[in-house]
Amino acid sequence: MSRSLAELSLPEVARCVSPTSIIVLPIGAVEAHGPHLPLSTDLEIASHAVSTLATTHGESLDLWTLPPIGFSKSNEHAWAPGTIWLSSKTMLAVFDDIGRSLATLATKKIVFVNAHGGNSALLQVVCRDLRLAYGLQTFLAHPFTSTNEGNEFGMGIHGGHDETSMMMHIRPDLVHVEKAVRAIPEHLAQNRAVKWGGPVSFGWLSSDFESDPEPGVLPVGVIGDGTGATAAHGKVLWEQVLDSLAIACDEIRLWDPKRSS
Repeated sequence: MSRSLAELSLPEVARCVSPTSIIVLPIGAVEAHGPHLPLSTDLEIASHAVSTLATTHGESLDLWTLPPIGFSKSNEHAWAPGTIWLSSKTMLAVFDDIGRSLATLATKKIVFVNAHGGNSALLQVVCRDLRLAYGLQTFLAHPFTSTNEGNEFGMGIHGGHDETSMMMHIRPDLVHVEKAVRAIPEHLAQNRAVKWGGPVSFGWLSSDFESDPEPGVLPVGVIGDGTGATAAHGKVLWEQVLDSLAIACDEIRLWDPKRSS
């Protein structure tokens, strides 16, 4: 049986979606990912993760999936042709409309599975706003964080080792690993405060960390090192992603912040 909400008829929605169901919405991006990965990288990862989760755990966890959102908050890559991004104002309005619509369902549990780091802060705002406005129980899952600390100093955040490896596993036809580059602002690793994962965050564009290119040449737009990526490593990461999503949805299924132990 399909676990796609959009494929249900009106009577089936009333019959199949219950107060214990979980609605899962994959969120990606269409943005520059360097010379070796497609613009759709984040969208591919989010879509494949949610569809696989629905296949393996949809019935046991009572999951219902929504069509993925491909355009999101990607203005850190606005300099790159092909990047399609929503302003924060537009994205907040879009998700408010989505939340208002989903509030008509029997369930109130909504999970956003986000594969684009540029969405994270805004989606946290969305979760709280939808909780207040429509009584939804909202959850944000972002299980795609890079783990390649040693090689990339914790900065393989875009088009790097892990992301390239996962794409080599799920969509090898879209990956040109021979074109991958190493582009890491290694000097930031010396900082104690102002760095990714440090106590002081900063506004940035993906072109900020490269030397000025020759006239007419675009920046590579990569923050990481995809040169050593492998499909085998991607498979390991992918299984970890799916396991973490299944664990999260199992806990969300039982979520009740007022329940006593």
